[in-house]
Amino acid sequence: MTGAQIAALLAALQDMIMGSTLAKCALTDLGIQWAGWALAAAFRTEKFYDLAGSGTFILLAHLSRIWGGASHTRQKVQTGLVTAWGFRLGTFLFLRILKDGHDRRFNNVRDSPGTFFVYWTVQAVWVFMTLLPTLMLNTEKRNVPLGSRDYIGWTVWGIGFAAEAIADQQKWLFKRDPDNAGKFIQSGLWGYSRHPNYFGEILQWSGLWLSASSVMQGPQYLSVVSPLFVWFLLRYVSGIPILEKQAMKKWGSQAAFQDYVKNTPLLWPWPKF
Repeated sequence: MTGAQIAALLAALQDMIMGSTLAKCALTDLGIQWAGWALAAAFRTEKFYDLAGSGTFILLAHLSRIWGGASHTRQKVQTGLVTAWGFRLGTFLFLRILKDGHDRRFNNVRDSPGTFFVYWTVQAVWVFMTLLPTLMLNTEKRNVPLGSRDYIGWTVWGIGFAAEAIADQQKWLFKRDPDNAGKFIQSGLWGYSRHPNYFGEILQWSGLWLSASSVMQGPQYLSVVSPLFVWFLLRYVSGIPILEKQAMKKWGSQAAFQDYVKNTPLLWPWPKF
């Protein structure tokens, strides 16, 4: 057997292992979300929906690295960043729903098991699609020296992480102040974007894809669908459209809110001069 044939065989075996790991991750993802749905439907609660989602991100990131059988620096950093994101956001959302007692997204859903099932299944798709570049990276045996893509990607992730965390904290503190009852936030990062937390979310997954792309080849680059999917989901499906509709219903008649909408970017922040 020639060297070229051996290399081709090893590449084929690697693809099989990678495909198997991705399949196991997908099945694990679905299993967790459907088990979560069964419990949520039985107790008619959405209180652990977001926690289950973020927890699945963390679990799959670590399982993919274990199943992939490699442990390069890039994989360790990528897995650590996903863990940091999931722990912070999951904890924040869980504490928020415990305080609020409910999530308005589920007002007409929690009493309908069928519709609830769709929500949990969509969460499974969100987890897998968003995490795809990390899963692919963690199943890659080939080690490529760290380079500019990694450092730029991790910097972009850091900016996004800070933006999301700061925006969430600013809104949390704003809503806890009794003097702000019935008001909308337009201070801090919210003065530069109407949804700075989502801006940070998109940056984080874009940065992780950029770093993971350092070891990508051929069709693997199509995993850029991950940050694009996050952007599309937040911009056109489950994030901004719902919140904008709620805000317009609540404050749309106020001149101050109309001015805020007119002069503040929807998502991508631009400095005010």
